[in-house]
Amino acid sequence: MRPHLPLLLGLLSTLQASPPPPPTNPRLEAAYIALQAWKNSIVSDPKNLTLNWHGPDVCSYFGIYCAPSPDDPHTTTVAGIDLNHGDMVGHLPEDLGLLSDLALLHINSNRFCGTIPKSFAHLRLLHELDASNNRFAGPFPDVLLCLPSLRYLDIRYNEFEGKIPRKLFDLPLLDGVFLNNNRFKSRIPSNIGNSRASVIVLANNRLARCLPSSLGEMTGTLDEIILMNNGLASCVPPEIGALNVTVFDVSFNKLAGPLPDSIGDMKSLEQLDMAHNRLSGEIPESVCGGLKRLENFTYSYNYFEGGAEELFGVEGEG
Repeated sequence: MRPHLPLLLGLLSTLQASPPPPPTNPRLEAAYIALQAWKNSIVSDPKNLTLNWHGPDVCSYFGIYCAPSPDDPHTTTVAGIDLNHGDMVGHLPEDLGLLSDLALLHINSNRFCGTIPKSFAHLRLLHELDASNNRFAGPFPDVLLCLPSLRYLDIRYNEFEGKIPRKLFDLPLLDGVFLNNNRFKSRIPSNIGNSRASVIVLANNRLARCLPSSLGEMTGTLDEIILMNNGLASCVPPEIGALNVTVFDVSFNKLAGPLPDSIGDMKSLEQLDMAHNRLSGEIPESVCGGLKRLENFTYSYNYFEGGAEELFGVEGEG
């Protein structure tokens, strides 16, 4: 029986109206392999963020952002991935190393486990990694120390453990370091002063012993440093007076001895938190007289001698 002519014409019209398949290139083909491997490794995707991850047009996938390649403006490549707050369960496959032009990877607030793949060593353009609030575990992912373009590293609220590597603070471009709320257990590396970062947050780990004097060497770059609740047990080194930070938080540690007069030289300070330590002696008058921008000074639960009330008019916080 011959096909019905109107039906044939309608089918032909539909085929002619369908858009042609998107152009592809070796980089997008590699990205397709990587993203399909990642999709297959995800065992739960409650918000269906990867629902449209099918077919070769990876630039149409949710959370995938394409751009011209830096070394060839005529070649389209995957430049960014943003899958924040997906509550997805799974792991990161080694195939993600095929995304060689990736500059931004945001996967915070999911339930990815395992660790960062060794293949990330191929992501030479990656400058922003946010893998916070997941379930990654194991030692610090040393593969990240090999990334020459890395500027922002956020792996807080995971289960990483062991030592914080010295090499981390030698990375010349790293501007933001967020390692808080993990299980790191070591000293703060003595070369932390080599870092050019503007923000360093190492809070809520187990970084016992001393507060490195090399902190004072970050005077030209550091703006905020938060080291609270780490079990630090030493004096407060006078070298910190060289810092131009706006936030300095070493609360909930075991720091002892007097506060150095050099704190009064930290002219940019807005938030100073020394509470819940074992500090003693008198609070230097330079704190009140020299810190004109200071909005909050918390010093409660220490062993300071009298004088704080005269300086600030309240007990424990000024």
